[in-house]
Amino acid sequence: MRTSGRGKHPACVSQGRGVLLYDRPGMSERKAATILFADVSGSTKLFETRGDVTARAIIAGVLRTLLEIAQRHGGSLVKTIGDEIMCTFPGAVQGLFAASDMQRRIKSDAQFVRDNLGIRIGLHHGEALFEDGDVFGDAVNVAARMASIARRDQIVASAAMTSGVTQAAGLRIRSLGSARVAGKAQPVGIAEVVWHDDLGNVTTVQRTVQSPEPVARARLLLRHRSQVFEIDEASEAFTIGRDPTNVLIIEADWVSRMHAVIEWKRGHFVLTDRSTNGSWLRIGEDDEQHVHREDVHLRRSGLVSLGQAHDPTWADTLYFQCGG
Repeated sequence: MRTSGRGKHPACVSQGRGVLLYDRPGMSERKAATILFADVSGSTKLFETRGDVTARAIIAGVLRTLLEIAQRHGGSLVKTIGDEIMCTFPGAVQGLFAASDMQRRIKSDAQFVRDNLGIRIGLHHGEALFEDGDVFGDAVNVAARMASIARRDQIVASAAMTSGVTQAAGLRIRSLGSARVAGKAQPVGIAEVVWHDDLGNVTTVQRTVQSPEPVARARLLLRHRSQVFEIDEASEAFTIGRDPTNVLIIEADWVSRMHAVIEWKRGHFVLTDRSTNGSWLRIGEDDEQHVHREDVHLRRSGLVSLGQAHDPTWADTLYFQCGG
């Protein structure tokens, strides 16, 4: 996935959090909410075929469309991260209807269809903590897991969320079994929201939870000098910098004490720069981009240079490769 500057060590699923705007700092509130993640599928190919400028404009158009639909259903933007949007809704029904309308809208837009774009959506309803402009809690973590399970053109929600809304007009739901979620002792029931207009004979809900098929765990291989680290979706945050408390210690003047973190967030490996000088990232054969105090998705393979633009003679360049 391509980002504009906007994933843990041998290698916990992030609880996930985003920015919400409040009238005053320091506001803290715990309340039930529906968390929705919608991720654009097909963006990697789009960047390869249409170029950076055009692809970024198209992705921005998709995200604007998704946000407009969310707002029509009472949703609020939490954050956009590259080609992903995170929203909150006051109730489960609003979130599920918004998700269905998002899928229908993308599939009915001639440009999005021409560019072979789709979206995958994950949702969960539960108690979350809204504090100092961030969203914390188990509900965010579960929603992120639902999004990572969803495939292109699919809506996946927790079964606990959908169980109380199966009688809502127009919502057709079927069980997908269960899945493991980091931090939970027991598997979580999952369900698909069937949004296709041509599936008139779908059973409203299937109560039997089936054994899920094994899912390959996403992983990222990170090489530094002679060391190779494997980071996966269950890993702790992989920290990099000069300070000896980091997982990977790089002693160079232009590297900050706590320079960067690599984590699994919302279905992707994410590099977060926390440094003074920034980091330089190159994905595949793309142009090198400067990342400073922001998040960027790591995809395919590439390199990261900390504190300065990439120099082939510098031994502390980081090389990464993403895989399943």
